[in-house]
Amino acid sequence: MSIKQSTHIHMVGIGGTGLSAIALYLIESGYKVTGSDRQFSSLAQRVETAGGKIYVGHKSDQILGADLVIRSSAISDENVEIVEAQSVGIPVYKRSEFLGKMMEGYQAIAVAGTHGKTTTTAMITWMLIAAGLDPSYIIGGVSKNLGSNAHAGDDSIFVIEADEYDHMFLGLQPQIAVITTIEYDHPDCFPTPDDFYQAFIDFVSRLSSNGVLLICMDERNTLRFIEEVKYQGKETITYGLKTNLDGSKPDFWGTNLEVQGNGTFAFEVIHEESNLARIFLQVPGRHNVQNAIATFAVGHRLGISADTIASALSDFTGVDRRFEVRGEIDGVIVVDDYAHHPTEIRATLSAARDRYPEHELWAVWQPHTYSRTIVYFNDFVNSFQDADHVIVTKTYAAREAIHSSEIEDDLVREMNHPDVRFIEDLNQVSVFLSKHLHKDSVVMILSAGNAYQLGSRLLEDLSTNSKTLDE
Repeated sequence: MSIKQSTHIHMVGIGGTGLSAIALYLIESGYKVTGSDRQFSSLAQRVETAGGKIYVGHKSDQILGADLVIRSSAISDENVEIVEAQSVGIPVYKRSEFLGKMMEGYQAIAVAGTHGKTTTTAMITWMLIAAGLDPSYIIGGVSKNLGSNAHAGDDSIFVIEADEYDHMFLGLQPQIAVITTIEYDHPDCFPTPDDFYQAFIDFVSRLSSNGVLLICMDERNTLRFIEEVKYQGKETITYGLKTNLDGSKPDFWGTNLEVQGNGTFAFEVIHEESNLARIFLQVPGRHNVQNAIATFAVGHRLGISADTIASALSDFTGVDRRFEVRGEIDGVIVVDDYAHHPTEIRATLSAARDRYPEHELWAVWQPHTYSRTIVYFNDFVNSFQDADHVIVTKTYAAREAIHSSEIEDDLVREMNHPDVRFIEDLNQVSVFLSKHLHKDSVVMILSAGNAYQLGSRLLEDLSTNSKTLDE
């Protein structure tokens, strides 16, 4: 395969984070891009605005004229467009098969990990731009600083979020690889924790011969991983916040953390006993301190000055749907976050407590996939201690065809929390909240599915109620 020979690329599942970013990159690179999805998403709208042709729904004749087809991991072999492409001899590729070829000739910086890879990818990209570079990038969310999730740049660096789902990251051959965390996820794709862990071992084996691995050493799995990849002979740089049991510290160490007035952290970065910089983050949470240290280590490796890195990180404003404040009505603050794993939920609610210590905190959680909910059931029911109130909504099945009508009832019954309830319909969640919220309430919407739509609806309901009271 050589995309240099192709002028028309059709993408099945173009409205998702993965393919929409690739589509934007290809359009900027001069390719004709068409694509289809079952609904018209905000990401699909970005592709259409950039010049792509979007079809809502799947039909066999929509691939006509395409030189090749790229399919999302969520698209089945039975999809009519996939079947038609194969029947007429149009090559069909998954992201993992396509991205490696697309990135040939670039210095690739690939960011992997169960948690934090989207924000870290966006941080690294913003740092490079602040240093005067014009990198290409593909991010799993829209960067607020950049206003996009993808770009075809003029420089030789390509920053990419290395998604482990469906083994996508095994199609990459990076010169710099970052691993933020290794915690079991995607049981629909990786049957066991060992399968998941092995995929990261295989990812590191894809590093170029002179490549470098940067890895957070703050968790048990990454510490084990560091020892196991030594046999591959890859240069390894560690970063983090914790000191080892033997008293040793990461190569890049964050210390002297101080919570600022807005609940974010200021901290210092230490390397080889030298204090390189003090950073004042705008994004909340200790996990974002770790992401920032990873970014600092990448920048240092590339020869970017400490002052430039620190300034970029202090100016970084985040990624859509990562602790995104959607609005405020009469003192009620509505925040949208992509958290869908127990560790992410705990980290996000902890960050909310730091930022809003005197507020009443409501957590609205939409479980994402039945397989994940079942595997992590016991962790989920103990993940909401930082919230004053919890609402569980209907599980977002995503790519899964199975359904368990009892899983939400089981979650509510077993949840270790004094005030938790199940409300199936998102509209009813908004109605309930608009009647029970008061000044200084904060609503955290935790969802990788479609519950983000609740934010706009809730703000509208609150605004309507406010106007009614005024009248």
